[in-house]
Amino acid sequence: MTEQELVRYEVRDRVAEIIMQREPVNAINMALTQQINAAYRRARDDDQVRAVILTSDCPAAFSAGMDLAMIRGGSGLDLRAFLEELYFIMHDLQYRVGKPTIAAMTGPARAAGVTLAVSCDILIATDQGDMSYPEIDVGVIPAMHYVHLPRQIGRHKAFELLFGGQPISYVEAAQRGLINHAVPHDQVLTKAREMAAKFAAKSPVVMKLGRDSFMRANDGDYRRSIENVVETICNIIETDDAQEGLNAFAEKRRPNW
Repeated sequence: MTEQELVRYEVRDRVAEIIMQREPVNAINMALTQQINAAYRRARDDDQVRAVILTSDCPAAFSAGMDLAMIRGGSGLDLRAFLEELYFIMHDLQYRVGKPTIAAMTGPARAAGVTLAVSCDILIATDQGDMSYPEIDVGVIPAMHYVHLPRQIGRHKAFELLFGGQPISYVEAAQRGLINHAVPHDQVLTKAREMAAKFAAKSPVVMKLGRDSFMRANDGDYRRSIENVVETICNIIETDDAQEGLNAFAEKRRPNW
């Protein structure tokens, strides 16, 4: 599959669908991130689009997270360039898209795959899946989720998930308010489209102005805090333990910390 085919963009009934299709698990690299961001720009600039759905065409996962081959042996500067695209640029696009965005999570989400989802306004997931932050097991950190997760489910449960690395089912995530709905697997996209259609029926002017106000009211120091954790992960990637963890993962062995 060429880089030009990593994301499919379709519009139906005033709803833009951004469909990731980097087989087998939508491992996130620079090209995939840039194409998702380009699709957000396209939806933002199209006055006929009134809502946006981000989903996956890979049966195995919504997204398994960052393509670790991209940063294995890399420098903090290399990682920073990627995180600027994934965190800063994507967050700014979401901040200013002016239209409701929905993540339709048809499979598991891991690490940066969770980042793609939680950048959206609404999260709808399969009741057969789960999400996790396994970065600690390969010697790195889930960066922006240090900022996001405690605000969603509280400091103590967030610490358990971020530093334990174990998954949380989408059903429990919905119960804890981390996602909006966990529904039967074959209803995820249907539910997302139904919700998007309801948003699309609202006044686009009021939706944009209201959503912009909602974003400003709830942003606070969010973006500045993300900048701080990016500094940390860029420093961590330079350490021997981080590189050992990445090498061990690639070589399918236990790390020797």
